[in-house]
Amino acid sequence: MIDIQGLSFRYPRAERDAIQGLSLKVREGSLFGLLGPNGSGKTTLISILTGLLTPAAGRVRVAGHPMPAEARAAQTLSALVPQDYAFYPRLTVAENLRFFAGVCGIPAVEREGRVGEAVAITGLEAFRQARAEYLSGGLKRRLNLSIGLLNRPRLLFLDEPTVGIDPQSRQFILEAIKHINSAGATVIYTSHYMEEVEVLCDEIGVLDNGRLLAHGSLQELLDGGDRGLTVDLAAKPNLKQAKALKALEGLKLQGARLSMARCDDAELKRLMKTLTAQRLAVSRIKHGYGNLEEVFLHLTGRQLRD
Repeated sequence: MIDIQGLSFRYPRAERDAIQGLSLKVREGSLFGLLGPNGSGKTTLISILTGLLTPAAGRVRVAGHPMPAEARAAQTLSALVPQDYAFYPRLTVAENLRFFAGVCGIPAVEREGRVGEAVAITGLEAFRQARAEYLSGGLKRRLNLSIGLLNRPRLLFLDEPTVGIDPQSRQFILEAIKHINSAGATVIYTSHYMEEVEVLCDEIGVLDNGRLLAHGSLQELLDGGDRGLTVDLAAKPNLKQAKALKALEGLKLQGARLSMARCDDAELKRLMKTLTAQRLAVSRIKHGYGNLEEVFLHLTGRQLRD
């Protein structure tokens, strides 16, 4: 569905590229999680994929259409649901949907049917005549999503669609996204809620400083990279035991805790053999990443971003 090769982009007067030599493929039917801290290049990348920006270098194809040469053709089969509310507050839900159905070029005879499909998927049937400005935060998010579904997109971009809403509304939207994907749409999903991405996405890409740092399934990201190791011993080792442990390359000993910044399976086996030989009991061991947030912080760092 998406094929990117050597993509670069720099804004006017910027000191560095917002996207730097990025290559990525997203298969058709995927629910792809695009992650990155603020300023990582996510919005720029989506703007290029939706034909809003023209890259400085590289090749981009969306559903086989080269961008930006065939941007219009790609736009007819895709939709973008932005983080900000993108509807008219003083119009009702139905009026907004009819208006945007017209903007999408949907023939007049089909518009009511498309509106009905969209409100059914997002559970807005009971709110068709409600003014958008009076909707709750969760309902506004669902209206945003409804508008994005009007043209029956094969490719749907969702930019933080659950930000600032209650858990019940979030769960409803996540289930709706699963339904949309299972019906055949490829979904590009951005979020700062790592637990959502873990539950939803079959592929994940981590972007920072315009570069793709990692790409794969959740399990591949958890298993890959420089897996660290932390071992809590049942008791602090004596001098002889500590000497044997310190002989292992890369191992740090602090009291009864052992740690290694990088530990592959072979190194783990050597450590366990040493612990057995020294009669050291283990109370807790952690090898690799426990969740996506740990992977994300390892790849992008822990410093605050504006």
